Amino acid sequence: MKIKVQAKTSAKVRSLVYNLLDVFQKIGIPVDGTDRKVERMAKACLAVGKIKKSFAEALSEENDGFVRTRDIISFENENYGEHISPGSYDDIRRKDLKLLIEAGIVINSSSKENLATNNPSRGYALSKSFVELLYSYGSEEWDMRLSGYLKEAKSLKEELECRRNLMKVPVTLPGGKRISLSYGAHNDLQKEIIETFLPLFGFGAEVLYVGDTTDKFLHLDEKALKEINFFVLEHDELPDVVAYSHGKNLLYLIEAYHSTGEWNEIRVRKVKRKLKESGCTADVVFFTAFETKNAFKQKAKDIAWETEVWIAESPEHLVHFNGYNFLDIHK
Repeated sequence: MKIKVQAKTSAKVRSLVYNLLDVFQKIGIPVDGTDRKVERMAKACLAVGKIKKSFAEALSEENDGFVRTRDIISFENENYGEHISPGSYDDIRRKDLKLLIEAGIVINSSSKENLATNNPSRGYALSKSFVELLYSYGSEEWDMRLSGYLKEAKSLKEELECRRNLMKVPVTLPGGKRISLSYGAHNDLQKEIIETFLPLFGFGAEVLYVGDTTDKFLHLDEKALKEINFFVLEHDELPDVVAYSHGKNLLYLIEAYHSTGEWNEIRVRKVKRKLKESGCTADVVFFTAFETKNAFKQKAKDIAWETEVWIAESPEHLVHFNGYNFLDIHK
């Protein structure tokens, strides 16, 4: 895998990063994030092992104790050309080291019963087995060491995939078709939209499109969308749910708001323009769905006029932002 490492990173460190990512891929560590995210993960791993020039320098949990997140930041800044803020230690723990800890590559000292919470040696270290694997990288022993390592450690990629499957959110569409959304609060709200909102306010609407965080086209009825001259769906314009009521000729464009995604004036104007260009024959109504009243209150000022709001915790009520078109139809 060739990611784009920051230009200020030296050739030696760049080589270490690429070699480490090669090791990650071979043992099943997912390296499919953004270039910067993957680079940060690799450099954090190298810093935990105090590696400056080669894998032969790597130190494990057994021979040099544990390093704190602040030490990791200092090591990266001094040796890898980084300029990470000293206050970013939470990012090291929550982002850069998270997968590595789950995979057992990096050991958190809190898992060691003999280390008190106030012990100055508390922190992170590379596991002994991973360091031994690094020592063999590029040598004649590599294949044998890799085979042995894989037998002992289940691929994190497989484990995460299994976990994702177990945590899927099952959703039943109005026509009875079942789909599975990936786990998360955003998709829980999409389930509420499809299974609670549409039966209440959808006039028998069929779901023509549902997006998912891992599959933007999880459910797509292209034929039905073409029949009403809906524009071609593009990534930056995708509402979370598109539904259509044949009886009312009413097209629902629904956004499930979690941390972003409300229908604001700019988005509505942009989509209306595209609907006009495509010659859409349906009457269109824009809905922003929220989990709670408190979540709605925080974004109320950003909601576009002539749109609607539905709140999952008060499912039988709507908030109309001058949405007389839908209000009159519903009456």
